[in-house]
Amino acid sequence: MRLLHWLLLLALLIVTPLRAEPSFPTLTGRVVDNAGLLDASSREQLDRMLTGHEQASGEQVVVVTVNDLQGLPIEDFGYQLGRHWGIGQKGKDNGALLIVAPQVRKLRIEVGYGLEERLTDAQASVIINGIITPAFRRGEFSQGIVQGTAAILQVLGGNPLAEPSRAQGGSDEEGAPAWAVGLFVLLIIVVFAAQSMGLGGGRGGRGGMGGMGGGFGGGYGGFGGGGGGGGFSGGGGGFGGGGSSGGW
Repeated sequence: MRLLHWLLLLALLIVTPLRAEPSFPTLTGRVVDNAGLLDASSREQLDRMLTGHEQASGEQVVVVTVNDLQGLPIEDFGYQLGRHWGIGQKGKDNGALLIVAPQVRKLRIEVGYGLEERLTDAQASVIINGIITPAFRRGEFSQGIVQGTAAILQVLGGNPLAEPSRAQGGSDEEGAPAWAVGLFVLLIIVVFAAQSMGLGGGRGGRGGMGGMGGGFGGGYGGFGGGGGGGGFSGGGGGFGGGGSSGGW
């Protein structure tokens, strides 16, 4: 009985942080520079670029810098933020975000469902590793963000960047190690066991991991198209975890 008690406590400790809802920045425009990385001219340049692209294509791209990921992996934070803001048009899911978190030295390009065929994970990785990260390592944050955003718009415009071949560079994602697969399976078992014992109620959150099919779409059911401001808002676009991350 004591062992069962400790197992239930462990399950609760795992489920609780998974269901915690982050506090997201307000969507004040196409450029949300909460970390203060951009100079005034770069912010204006980015806004012109992003506005022009949206007017021409209907696709929404937002640049956001944040000081705090609130303990989440940037992949998790970016996915939730995209859905919370609802970047992109509803039904077309044609939104993307460039997210930079300087305190943890992480960045991510989060891609909506409707853009994944053009702004692929591989293309996003090339932009991060070939354009943005080198500039960040030199301390040139404004330049890296502006050039990276320009590359995103170039790819969305139908002009993809050259990708390194597998023969040259190989792949860092050729398969998850066995321990990672085992840990993931164990986590799923614990979460579902906890939910079956009445610990899975509460507000929308991740929808009890119910949307694991289709690129994790439909999870985080509590996030639709939220928080607009300053005359700009998301259109209800959806995200499924597509994109790429990096660090410097």
